[in-house]
Amino acid sequence: MNPARRHQHTAQMPHDLDQPLALLANLSPREFMASHWQKRPLLIKGAMDVSRLGLSQKAMFHLAGQAEVESRVIARKGESWSLSEGPFSARKLGSLKADAWTLLVQGVEQHHLDAAALLASFRFLPDARLDDLMVSWASPGGGVGPHFDSYDVFLLQISGRRRWQIGPQTDLSLVPDLPLKILARFEPTEMHVLEPGDMLYLPPKWAHDGVAEGADCMTASIGFRAPARAGLANEVLVRMGEIFEDDTLYNDPDQPATETPALMPEGLLRFAAEAVQRLTADPIALACALGEVMTEPKPGVWFEAPEMPFSVTVPLRVSVKSKLLYDANHLFINGESYLAAGHDFEQLQALANTGAIHAKGLASLSADAQALVSEWYEAGWLEADLL
Repeated sequence: MNPARRHQHTAQMPHDLDQPLALLANLSPREFMASHWQKRPLLIKGAMDVSRLGLSQKAMFHLAGQAEVESRVIARKGESWSLSEGPFSARKLGSLKADAWTLLVQGVEQHHLDAAALLASFRFLPDARLDDLMVSWASPGGGVGPHFDSYDVFLLQISGRRRWQIGPQTDLSLVPDLPLKILARFEPTEMHVLEPGDMLYLPPKWAHDGVAEGADCMTASIGFRAPARAGLANEVLVRMGEIFEDDTLYNDPDQPATETPALMPEGLLRFAAEAVQRLTADPIALACALGEVMTEPKPGVWFEAPEMPFSVTVPLRVSVKSKLLYDANHLFINGESYLAAGHDFEQLQALANTGAIHAKGLASLSADAQALVSEWYEAGWLEADLL
């Protein structure tokens, strides 16, 4: 059975933030965030039972063969490294000739509901920060070389064993002329061997090198989005510019004749600066643009129309491919923003936080809110929750 078709409820109630969790080495979410998040690593032995997860080599090889799934193979032969982009047939993967190699499958939660349920375990963190779940399968000795990430990551061992060397690297120079960003002078300070169910949390820029020990080594990487300031500013301004209505034309009645026609007029610079200031002066427009940017689906994500018509008598859940967020005045879903208030807003906030809304909640919505939820359902952004 295709795992993406299994009917499984992935919604999860918000965590008790003071309850110790095996997932966090018996720290509560509050304690973990205060003592480790973006501060220092944490080794977690027996973080969770992974024996029932359907994240198998067969499932990952199947996903890697699909054109709509982002996958890569990193192979090492001697001192040489190669990087190939998928899709990959099972035959091609089985015929690789390398000293060691690794298959990386990105965005697994969009195609495999066990992976989506795994991500729900980390909802003591803002959904806006959650990026995706990547699964790596490695042959003996396989890895991607010593490197660092610019974001927080949890590394959960699914099967086999992986030896991790980590360290607070200060020299971030890279080996030249490689298709990968491999650190030239990696200096680890700790070494840990992870077995199934163990997990390692690493803050941004903590260097790490994971090498498979033995066969069938599979690791899930839960990554957290950390947008760069310049990139985020660009995306937000582009969004705001699309709805910015100001047809004022530049004018310069006092412009004198000039002997330096290539010189940029100072008045035009002031005009441009004022335009940007006006663009960002509206806090509502800024909030909407940010929410739309942070919920925009990744390239290649698509939604399927439902098989059954919308009914307020059928509970709904948020599709694993959707991102539903809100602020004080708005709902944001898949790059769209909506003004909301009152009881409707409370019910849809609960939908965002828990991932589901029952029939009683649907029936209590106003006609306008029901129509909006129906639109989301027909677009495939919400799905019938038949369990």
